[in-house]
Amino acid sequence: MTKFFRLVVFLLVLVSAGTVTCAAAAYHQGDQGEDIASIQGQLNNLGYNAGSSDGDFGEMTVSAVKRFQRDRGLDADGVIGMQTYRAIMGREMQVSRDGSSAMVRRVIQAALSYQGVPYVFGGTTPNGFDCSGFTRYVFAQAGIYLPRAADEQYEVGQSVSYSRLQPGDTVFFSTYEAGASHSGIYVGNGKFISATSSRGVVIDRLDSGYWGARYLGARRVL
Repeated sequence: MTKFFRLVVFLLVLVSAGTVTCAAAAYHQGDQGEDIASIQGQLNNLGYNAGSSDGDFGEMTVSAVKRFQRDRGLDADGVIGMQTYRAIMGREMQVSRDGSSAMVRRVIQAALSYQGVPYVFGGTTPNGFDCSGFTRYVFAQAGIYLPRAADEQYEVGQSVSYSRLQPGDTVFFSTYEAGASHSGIYVGNGKFISATSSRGVVIDRLDSGYWGARYLGARRVL
C-alpha cells in the first residue's frame, strides 16, 4: 500500500467517524462577520475602544481585546476564546459547526471519492473537472449550489481566516491571473483537495511551496 493511498484511507476513516474537527472555538484577528460586530459593540459599551462595529477583527479590535483581558486577569493574547467571550458578552459562545456535522462529512466524502478524475478545461462532471467545476459539483451533492467560476465562488459565504479553517471550507488561490483563479476544498490537517491542470483531482498541502505562495483566502458556505 503506497503512502499516498494510506493517507487517503486515513482521511476517509476520520471523516466517517466524524473526527475531522477544527481547533477549539475562538475568534482571531482577520475573522469577519456579525459575531465580531456584536463583540466590538459590547467592547465599546464597556469602555474599550474597538473602533466601529464593522465586523472586521482588525488591529484596533485586537488591542481592545488585550486591554480587556489584562483588566480581567485573563491571558492577554488578543484571541477571543470561550473564557474571554463569556467575560465580554455575558453568555457562552455558540460553537459553530465542525467536521462532525453530517453535511461536512458528505462534502468531504464526495470530494475524496473523485480523486484521480482527470482535469478537463470547462469540465463539470466526474468524466473530467476543472477546479471550479469540481467544487461546484461536490457541493451540489450536498444541496449547496455555488456559482460556476472560481472568482464568483470567492464571493459566496463567510470569509474565514487561515487559522480558523475547518473541513468543508472552500479555499482559493491566485494562479494564472490576479484574484481567485483556482478553488479547492479544505479537508483538514493543512490539506485541501482540488482539480489541478497537471494531475487531476488530488490532495495537496496549503503550505506547499507552490500553493502557499498563491493562497488568497477561504470562505465558509456550510
